Amino acid sequence: MLIIDARESESIDRALKKYKKKFEKAGILRQLRERQTFTKPSVRKRTTVLKAAYIQTLKMELEG
Repeated sequence: MLIIDARESESIDRALKKYKKKFEKAGILRQLRERQTFTKPSVRKRTTVLKAAYIQTLKMELEG
């Protein structure tokens, strides 16, 4: 649960902005989307390996 300390002198807009920033940093939406569908651990591992290989090829292209 996110708690925002809103002072009396603060506007609602500023408090909303703080809430949105905290919400984004906490990764609540990302976590919710991950939990909607089950992915097997082997599939999750495969995607991370493929992603790492892709990033590595991009770095190699930039170097030379």
